[in-house]
Amino acid sequence: MKPLILFTILFFASNLVSAPFNKALSDAAIERTKHDVQYDGAYVSIKYPNGDVPADTGVCTDVVIRAYRSLGFDLQQLVHEDMINNFKEYPSKRMWGMNRPDTNIDHRRVPNLQTFFKRHGDSLPISLNPGAYKEGDLVTWLLPGNFPHIGIVIDKIDKNSGNPIIVHNIGRGPEASDMLFSYKITGHYRFDPTN
Repeated sequence: MKPLILFTILFFASNLVSAPFNKALSDAAIERTKHDVQYDGAYVSIKYPNGDVPADTGVCTDVVIRAYRSLGFDLQQLVHEDMINNFKEYPSKRMWGMNRPDTNIDHRRVPNLQTFFKRHGDSLPISLNPGAYKEGDLVTWLLPGNFPHIGIVIDKIDKNSGNPIIVHNIGRGPEASDMLFSYKITGHYRFDPTN
């Protein structure tokens, strides 16, 4: 079989396999918007694995963590296990002066999630084409003041802009909004732990 044909078959087969997970992640993100959550990024000691800050508090990363956890995947544990053996790959020392992983906070930091998704998922091109962003994709931004942010693309399109809707928590609790191109995009990922 010719390499291009084989690549095409594998590409479409992998997209078919991940389509159900991407839909499930989109649905899980939408479900997060039904929760009343006060924005609070305070450091909290939590159990490990499957630890969480109080359900009525959280930040943008907690939307992602809780969506994945509702599907049976614990980013706290996945990130921690990767950091144990690959700590130098993560920005924790450079950005926060840490010398070892911390199960209470590592998975709640956008730059760590970006590193994890690059290492274990698909790091996709940043595009100005709204059609490049599919349901279940993860997008990161840099907000004014150099604050990193993360959200999940859902299966809804804004009828005015044509942009996919993002579920995220930018300070008002989990919400679904047309904000894909509102800030500088710093990352575009797909992470399907079932693959």
